[in-house]
Formats: sequence, structure tokens, C-alpha cells
Amino acid sequence: MRTAVVRIDVDPERTLSPARWAAGLRALRAPTSPSENLGPELRFQIATDDSAAAVRDLVDACARAFGTEPVPGTVTFLSRGTDDDVHGVLAGFGLTGDVGRVLDAAGFDIVTVTLRAADLVRIPESRVLTALEAALNAEVRLLLR
Repeated sequence: MRTAVVRIDVDPERTLSPARWAAGLRALRAPTSPSENLGPELRFQIATDDSAAAVRDLVDACARAFGTEPVPGTVTFLSRGTDDDVHGVLAGFGLTGDVGRVLDAAGFDIVTVTLRAADLVRIPESRVLTALEAALNAEVRLLLR
């Protein structure tokens, strides 16, 4: 399961009073709480396999808490360098693959990801490799079958 960072603009019309803002934040703290308050935009960290459902649930929770029509923002993901992170990055490209790991002589992870060669016809191999390396902060080797 990956950790999504979901951003929600809870006051797109900028009409909330300070008291209503504070009441909305208090109401949110029971079922879920924002990880960071950026003015009318809140950021939530949530473990999920379905980020679209998480966004819908958070927008609904914010609407109830603040009495507004919240607008979802960008969703990003935290990475801990796990196999779930590999599969999540691949899923973002519409790909699936097998993941393996070995340690190099210095004890650092080398992650091997086996993909179908036919899948890389529509997505450049370099784009997939760069995304995986950035998400994992590790050396990644793509193998094609």
C-alpha cells in the first residue's frame, strides 16, 4: 500500500471566517487530520491502494467539516523505496512488472524490474527508468521479456 499526499482546497471561494475555519479543522481531526495547513489548501497523508477513492472520501469529509465545495488538487506519493512503490510507479504508466533486488559490493540496493518489451512501445524506456530511480533513490535496471 502506498502513501498518497492529497491536497484539497477547502475554501475555493475564500469565504470562510477564521471561526468557521477553526471549526472545520476541529471537525476533521476526528476521522482524519491534515498533515499540513497551507491556508485554504490542506494536505493529507493517507495509506491507500486507490487514490481516486481517497480523494473522493477526503473531499466529502472536507465538505461536511467546512460546509464548502472543496476542490481536489494534486496527488503525489511518498516513497520508501519499497516494491509497492515500484508497482505504484509502474501503474502510473499503465504497466505491470516483476521486481527483484540484489545488493552491490558496497551494500546498496540494485532494483531489477522486468517488463514486457511490447509495453515499452508506447512509453519510452528512459521515462520509466527515470521515474523508478527518482521514486526509489536506488539504481534500477530494466529487463525486457
